[in-house]
Amino acid sequence: MTITATKTKAEQALPQSFAAVAGRLPGGAAVQQARREAIGTFAALGLPHRRIEAWKYTDVRALLKEALAPAVGGAADAPAAAPIEAALEGLAHVPTHRRLFVDGAYHGAYQGAHAGEPAPPGLTFTPLSAALEGDPAARLIAEAQRAGGEVGQEALLALNGAFMSDGAVIDIAEGARLDVPLLLVFVQARAGQLVTTRNLIRLGAGARASIVEAYLTLAPQLPGQSNALSDVTLGRGAHLDHVKLTLAGTAATHLATWLVGLGAAATYRGFQLTAATGLARNTLLATFAGEGAKLDVAGCFLGRGSEHVDTTLVVDHALPAGESRELIKGVLAERAHGVFQGKVIVRPNAQKSDGKQMAQALMLSEQAEFDCKPELEIHADDVACGHGATSAEIDREMLFYLRSRGIPRGQARALLIESFLGEVIDRLANEALRQAMWASAKPRLEALAASGAAVEER
Repeated sequence: MTITATKTKAEQALPQSFAAVAGRLPGGAAVQQARREAIGTFAALGLPHRRIEAWKYTDVRALLKEALAPAVGGAADAPAAAPIEAALEGLAHVPTHRRLFVDGAYHGAYQGAHAGEPAPPGLTFTPLSAALEGDPAARLIAEAQRAGGEVGQEALLALNGAFMSDGAVIDIAEGARLDVPLLLVFVQARAGQLVTTRNLIRLGAGARASIVEAYLTLAPQLPGQSNALSDVTLGRGAHLDHVKLTLAGTAATHLATWLVGLGAAATYRGFQLTAATGLARNTLLATFAGEGAKLDVAGCFLGRGSEHVDTTLVVDHALPAGESRELIKGVLAERAHGVFQGKVIVRPNAQKSDGKQMAQALMLSEQAEFDCKPELEIHADDVACGHGATSAEIDREMLFYLRSRGIPRGQARALLIESFLGEVIDRLANEALRQAMWASAKPRLEALAASGAAVEER
């Protein structure tokens, strides 16, 4: 007997929405055909659910009650600078090359309150909507789709391929050096819509750059949905610092994927801060496509209320002498739910690989939940790999020590939480970016500390 799962309201609505907007999405005939194939793939798979091992703790089929209408064409006019600057928080004061996307559409080289910096030599920036007009761009959809099979990302990548409206196509020439970070600002100005974007980032041999992605909302209490993909390729000896700030809104769903390919002797340093987002899933799939590459991924998430934050990493040591480090920390209060899944794969010919990962959660409430699943899949014998995971409450002895020095309970708790996250945020090499991440984290740490203190007092 064959049992067919009943499609949810959201699963039924998404193909219908595609049919309604397909003619207004960018791209030539080949791209449009690739879009149709992608939505067909999604229709066959449906939304990820708990019976897929990689989605056991984040059942999107159950959590996503309805699908919002897709954003096509973006906002008619860019919002005023002031609300965007406020949404950027600390990033608003960092010298950067800025590019603004509003409701999934490119709005130019936004400067805001900061004077900004001129585009440096060696950087080529093209809006994805323009790049998709070339038929070869259709291959981008199929290539990303194949890359997502390792953690059951096919359905989300298919949706991204079907609905993507815009994004950044970034090429950094061989040997070029971007001394000032490139900031990509993705703003949802109108609530109640699905925004789908894709970034293509290519660094030539020996190139060096910092790229920051900020996913923000101007309506933090209203519903919104986003599906974001960044496809990164590093040439031989290239170095990329890749930073992501997600403040999508407490009623929002943010589903993001990073696909990273490292060439020989390349270095990739990734950092993510996720907070004030109702449902977030950040997936990173990294492949060592050259010998002697290095990868360092750090991230922190802050959850309160009923927020759900999932960080899933798959690091594939496909060639020898690669080094990978992953450190993820989260703070959970009230009924928040955090998830970490980290898988390190060492292929048979990837001798001399060195992979380490650690996940830690600080629990501020008995109702908070943290699910952690670290994995090692090793097929070579000359390797050094390990993983660890911990979850704990605030150290009562340390709290007592601080209070005995006259520090109020809420402030003492905030200091301990800040100390816990410091190891992650302080891994950012760029001082200005590090201060910007702290500017977004600290006020929320104080709110989390106050929430936990109120529970203790009851």
